[in-house]
Amino acid sequence: MEIMRDSDADLWKQIEVSESYLVCSMYEEAASLASSILKCLRYDYNDATQDMLESTAMVLVQAFKELGRTPEILNQLRPHFISVKAIPSRVLLTGACFQIAEGSVFGVQEFLEEFLNGWTLGDAQYSAVIAEANVEHESRHERHFVLGIDMYLEVVEVYAVTLLATVLKDVDLAISWVENASLPEENRQGILRRLQSMHSLKNTILSQTTFPQSPTNNNEAYSLKELNACEGSAKALKGKHRDNQKYRSKEAVPKLSERIETCFWCFRSINLKFGTAKFVISSGKIMLGCLILFIYYVYRKKQHTFKRIVRRQAIAMKRALVDLWRLAFSYQVNPLAAVQPLSAAVRQGQ
Repeated sequence: MEIMRDSDADLWKQIEVSESYLVCSMYEEAASLASSILKCLRYDYNDATQDMLESTAMVLVQAFKELGRTPEILNQLRPHFISVKAIPSRVLLTGACFQIAEGSVFGVQEFLEEFLNGWTLGDAQYSAVIAEANVEHESRHERHFVLGIDMYLEVVEVYAVTLLATVLKDVDLAISWVENASLPEENRQGILRRLQSMHSLKNTILSQTTFPQSPTNNNEAYSLKELNACEGSAKALKGKHRDNQKYRSKEAVPKLSERIETCFWCFRSINLKFGTAKFVISSGKIMLGCLILFIYYVYRKKQHTFKRIVRRQAIAMKRALVDLWRLAFSYQVNPLAAVQPLSAAVRQGQ
């Protein structure tokens, strides 16, 4: 897709179209249009086009992520810029973090090193000079790039602390790079303190895992999974918690069986021998016999109470039947009841 640039306004319209493709989940179209716009802007790097470059490159990065091509993000950015240093720092950080989050760290270390090296720390900013040959116009000229200290330190944070020390576990390399990098001294010391703390923690844990039975670390032994948790790996912490839950649930079964076994130790099988005859009374029969003896004991102990309760129930039932019988036959029919009113009227007339 070729982009004919007549004015900055026309180019902004194309950028908005690429963003619309991205919003509508048309990722192939968004990546294709963004790539064409970046090709158009490759040799036109100035303050006016900086926002265009950042917006378009961000569309390309997100489109590749949604297409499942995250490992290609940084390599796809490289041909659209005259140098890695020309890539907007926010776009670079977004692409690098996408790849690190998905485990695609191959090439990320070299890419970030190439971006960070070659900058000169000046008056509250970093600056770099890139000599670029324009093949189309057969010319060669230098381009000056400027980067704020805060943005540079953000890239250093991702490279040294996140990638080298945390993901790749190479704390020594991270410390060595920070010591030799062109950084403000205050920021250098802050990053070094964090890295040295991670280094001492790692050494302590490794020594404790090497001698797990020593009296000084017997109650404080850490596993490698706990090391990842200390470094911010929430996934390792969650897995550890789930393993502990499974272990506790499995451990509860033998403990319960042991308690039951100790409670019923007296109901084991009994072997009886009378002369040449041998009898084996199982634990089930013993328990059944004990149950029968218990019921008999309770009956003998509460015999009078049981009889009294039964007697009361029988008397109550007898009274209910008698009352029902009396109620059924208490109504008597008088055959002269129909004649009585007439005879009374006759007597009154007389």
